[in-house]
Amino acid sequence: MQGMVVVDGAGNGKDASTNNPTTTRPPPKLLRPLLLVAVLATAFLAAVVLLLGAGAGAGMTSPALPNLDALRRPAACARNEDKEASSASGLRRWTRAPASAWHNMSDEELLWAASWRPSVRRYPYRRVPKVAFMFLTRGPLPLAPLWEGFFAGAGSRDHFSVYVHATPGYRPNFPPTSVFYRRQVPSQVTRWGDPSMCDAERRLLANALLEPGNERFVLLSETCVPLFAFPVAYTYLTRSRHSFVGAFDDPGPHGRGRYRPALAPEVRRSQWRKGAQWFELDRALAVDVVADARYYPKFREHCRPPCYVDEHYLPTVLSVEAPDRIANRSVTWVDWSRGGAHPATFGAADVDEAFLKRLTSSAAADGEQRSGKERPCTYNGQPAEVCYLFARKFAPSALEPLLKLAPKMLGYGGGSTRNNSAAKRIG
Repeated sequence: MQGMVVVDGAGNGKDASTNNPTTTRPPPKLLRPLLLVAVLATAFLAAVVLLLGAGAGAGMTSPALPNLDALRRPAACARNEDKEASSASGLRRWTRAPASAWHNMSDEELLWAASWRPSVRRYPYRRVPKVAFMFLTRGPLPLAPLWEGFFAGAGSRDHFSVYVHATPGYRPNFPPTSVFYRRQVPSQVTRWGDPSMCDAERRLLANALLEPGNERFVLLSETCVPLFAFPVAYTYLTRSRHSFVGAFDDPGPHGRGRYRPALAPEVRRSQWRKGAQWFELDRALAVDVVADARYYPKFREHCRPPCYVDEHYLPTVLSVEAPDRIANRSVTWVDWSRGGAHPATFGAADVDEAFLKRLTSSAAADGEQRSGKERPCTYNGQPAEVCYLFARKFAPSALEPLLKLAPKMLGYGGGSTRNNSAAKRIG
């Protein structure tokens, strides 16, 4: 438009023609509002970017840069790979083992968490069954070096896990390389002959059930030793169709004489059974034990000395509820031949080649010694040459001769020379 007035930097008006656009400028009164709007818009955009960045850090979703590798792949392949990666990531939180056995759950919370089980029996991932070795101890594990040699035979920790229930306040001093490192579970005080002993057993089971890979659960004490190399014990337990719980009917004062009428109607006198404390269970029965709200409360209340929960609860209840699922014997050898309320304890003077040979030979297959009756040992319904995988009770003084003889006689430990043929004898 002709006649537009252009204001120069000095504020003098000059006649100019619109035919020269390079000389036209907006009036200063319009420039200031435009600059203000530009500054405000820039500040607003910066604030939006900061908010989006903070939201993404807090878990909000934000646009991602394109995946160049995905662009180079066929669409069908990309979808399949993304689906598999997402599935693996989602399952990992359910299937991975906790780094430590410690937690802050109460017993009530622990038993509840451990009682969960999948309704779908087929696992949607490659599951390697583990054996959970559960140590019920007052404190130190004096035979730990022997067990370290035993577990070294596993090759890796993919086939076993370890749990230790010790006196509250006990602080073990195992190095990070030890299989016992950070494997202590939250515990309570236990007393011999008291229901608290069985409480501790259920607590150990519940802690071990938190790891989905654990399939077999064996209870041990600080006085137990393994009689064979790890591959033998692992194969024996994971291939068994039964759990190893001893149960027999003792009509005498130390058997049926301990029955309490208050246990009826859940348990009748004719159903009362007795057995060894040192059990081995498969996962299904272990879940049943920690979830038991029918039998255990009554046992805990009414089975008091001279009735002992740890000798009667599992043998009786599993004989009633799952008689076909237990082998009716233990896999832990003990010697009751000396009489008394406790089995024999073996020290350094007792441990020699002849003694260990007797424990690992078929001569040890003598059924439940305390039952007073010799019964043939079977495995998966067939006569078995290997009946016991562990033995007790061994004093701390037995450690040195055991470490010396284990490579030759038991098949594990440094420089093992024994060709352990027990695995071939497992049916």
